[in-house]
Amino acid sequence: MSTNELYLSVLPLIHVSSGLTEETLTLYPDRKFATELFPDEVERYVATFRNRIKYLVGGHSKGYDIYPEDMEDGRVVVRVVQNVG
Repeated sequence: MSTNELYLSVLPLIHVSSGLTEETLTLYPDRKFATELFPDEVERYVATFRNRIKYLVGGHSKGYDIYPEDMEDGRVVVRVVQNVG
């Protein structure tokens, strides 16, 4: 089995047509696009991602492992390893 190393990013979206706003979670293969979260935010985003993994598994994607990583400044980035095969 192979893996892809990805990083969690939280994107705020504003719909131009309606002005409605929402947040979207996505994964990027580059650390520089990871959202640097405050420690009190991490579990909420990780729990949301874990809850949706079942919809991301299929085909070559076999599962995901989640690793919150502390940064020197006290913030946290979330590294996600996608298992593929």
